[in-house]
Amino acid sequence: MAASSTTFSHFLPHSISLYHSKPKLRFKTIQPIRATLSDPLVLQIAETFEDSLSSSITPSLQKLRDTSSQSILSLSWPTVKDEPFRFTDTSFIKTSEIKPVSVPSSSIPTQFNDTQFANLVIVDGHVISSYRISEFPKGVFVGSVNDIDSEVIKKRVFEFVSDFQDGDLFWSLNGIGAPDFTVVYVPSECKVDIPLHFTFFSSESGDIESKVLPVSNPRVLVLVEKGGEIEIIEEYFGGDESQCYWVNSAMEVLIGEGGKVTHSYIQRQGPKSAHTKWTFVRQEAASTYKVVEISTGGTLSRHNLHVQQVGPDTVTELSTFHLCVNDQTQDLHSRLILDHPRGTSQQLHKCIVAHSSGKVVFDGNVKVNSYSFEFHVVILLGKFIEVTGGVWSWG
Repeated sequence: MAASSTTFSHFLPHSISLYHSKPKLRFKTIQPIRATLSDPLVLQIAETFEDSLSSSITPSLQKLRDTSSQSILSLSWPTVKDEPFRFTDTSFIKTSEIKPVSVPSSSIPTQFNDTQFANLVIVDGHVISSYRISEFPKGVFVGSVNDIDSEVIKKRVFEFVSDFQDGDLFWSLNGIGAPDFTVVYVPSECKVDIPLHFTFFSSESGDIESKVLPVSNPRVLVLVEKGGEIEIIEEYFGGDESQCYWVNSAMEVLIGEGGKVTHSYIQRQGPKSAHTKWTFVRQEAASTYKVVEISTGGTLSRHNLHVQQVGPDTVTELSTFHLCVNDQTQDLHSRLILDHPRGTSQQLHKCIVAHSSGKVVFDGNVKVNSYSFEFHVVILLGKFIEVTGGVWSWG
């Protein structure tokens, strides 16, 4: 069957009708027969995301949406029958009326401006304000992909954006629904002394009774060239704690040879919210990636952390702490792939459940391929209560 250019609306069954208020975005050519195997709910959500977006976008953002639209056709909504989600129930999101937030609020809570670090405020996926960014060394870029002037940076971003092909449904939905994405570019041998603080805020929320679930898809790409260094703080807030909303976030961290990224991730959104997040890290030779994660918010919080080694002599340190004080699920799925020798990794995960209906899930997967014959891996699991997971596999 010949391929044809089409959009998600052509794949929806007649029982699902979506109104198009503006011309549709175009996606890569695909085989229409594949649509018969697709999940109608997933296609409906993707179509809803598409409707909320501007059609005037950069080549890098178009590449992201094209790649994501291809992958989503073979994905279905995860259930507890699926191995990666067997302990994590996502029906709270599935049964809600998902409503993309297309126009972010212009009002910023005053506490977001009170920081000693360089700060970038991102509301519903849009960069709203910045502080002390001008103090960064020459050649460093921090801001929207739409604001990049350098052709060199544009080319590098286009080369790596959406380079990761092993994401799940939420990774692909983020790629389709991201209204913009933030770029952090650190040139070769440049060491950024001032930590960069990302403040993510959800401006819109819905009543529990209404079943309306506003959703945002913030995305960040961090590209550190050879010998570059930067420290990043990624922090998520919400508005009214009695309201519900969904943040579906993604971050790509690409570290060149000898580069170093120190990453702090803090998730303290409202107790009625859903928080799904992907972090993909690509480490070249002799690079270092260190992350400290603290997650306490949300009725459902799921973090997929994937670290890919693409050169020898890498150092990877993962430290995480999850706290449940309400009826909530805190889920961490980490995966480290060592394809080259002399990779060193240490992972420490701790969790506390202080509620009878609270639940934490941990699945730590380290894959050492057969030719990665020199490696050192340490996984420490601080168990205040029983957690699920802990998986090793060798190629």
